[in-house]
Amino acid sequence: MSEFTVSGRFQARDGWQEFEKSVEAVNQSVALEHTYALFGSQHGLRRTQVEVFGVTA
Repeated sequence: MSEFTVSGRFQARDGWQEFEKSVEAVNQSVALEHTYALFGSQHGLRRTQVEVFGVTA
């Protein structure tokens, strides 16, 4: 498993907030799905409220 860095922004109460998360996953698509799941569970956001700029290894 590799460590990926996912960067983007999410919709907060006072506008858009940028983020950068480090995720351990098998590949980039799994890292992206894990990031969506984290924001859904921690912040109660839907996928449409999270914009991902890029996933890097």
